[in-house]
Amino acid sequence: MPHSNRRAALALTLLATAAGLTGFSAHAQAWPSKPVTLTVGSAAGSAPDIYARVIAEQLQRQTGGVFVVDNKPGANGNLAAETVLRTAADGHTLLIGTQSQMTINPSAYSNLRWKASDFRPLVKGVESPMVLVTHPTVGAKNFAELKSWIARHKGQAQYASFSPGTPSHFLGYQLNERLQADMVHIPYKGSSPQVTDLMAGQVPLGFTQMAVAVPQIQAGKLVPIAVTGAQRASALAQVPTLAELGLGDLTASVWFGVFAPAGVPRPVSDAILSALRKAHSEAAVRAKLEAQSFEVPDESGAAFEKNLAAETAKWARVVKATGFRAND
Repeated sequence: MPHSNRRAALALTLLATAAGLTGFSAHAQAWPSKPVTLTVGSAAGSAPDIYARVIAEQLQRQTGGVFVVDNKPGANGNLAAETVLRTAADGHTLLIGTQSQMTINPSAYSNLRWKASDFRPLVKGVESPMVLVTHPTVGAKNFAELKSWIARHKGQAQYASFSPGTPSHFLGYQLNERLQADMVHIPYKGSSPQVTDLMAGQVPLGFTQMAVAVPQIQAGKLVPIAVTGAQRASALAQVPTLAELGLGDLTASVWFGVFAPAGVPRPVSDAILSALRKAHSEAAVRAKLEAQSFEVPDESGAAFEKNLAAETAKWARVVKATGFRAND
């Protein structure tokens, strides 16, 4: 090829590369170019919903875009996951994934209509222990008194979970086994309806979300017995951990995070991740989330993805040990 032609070809290549980089940059910076939906797999007022609304408000303020929360309760978040995957993979429909949905459902549901690889983990937004509570009419002020009450109601007592196949369910199951109590499991579609029935005395006890339970505990409508974290919770500093009560193997926490469909172009998901990291680092946002009894971990991207895989393997062992199979 003549020297002049080679120079012309090189110039065209450089122009094409520059155009591609410009397009790449514009692609990333275009988010959001229309309203963004944060899809939550539980009812309004539930703990994941509370988190989603705090983050939506901050992202709207931060980006100038419009952010809405869409509640799709059902099948422990599976309905929400399916809804997100039916939309265009352009970064404008995101999933608020929960620990149980993302790490337990793959083992618990035999006919799951989505898989973990369908989503890209972006940010673990918040995490929190759960709290074992009772209705005041139970009359138990501590774990020893609750054990006595359960023993007197063997085969009749019930425990509520915020959904089958969640840590709330499995901790109840394990406690039931430990006490040989023959308690009946009453599952709900989210922490909000679970706590509503606990407050009404429809179900006497259950493991539930701190964000929803703490205001009711402070109002005297629920009685805290134990928290499930490795340490006592600052919002309930007087309440012992399960480990302090000799039930350290029941220690567990729950988390919620943000996931994008795997088909979202990487530049767009990188732009979303950057916005989410900034949102979670804001002091005012952290204060709002901590006021709801959430902890705000600094975990995102590859680190989040790695820990997600480890947790999924852990819960697969629990599901196998309990023999639990979810109804589709």
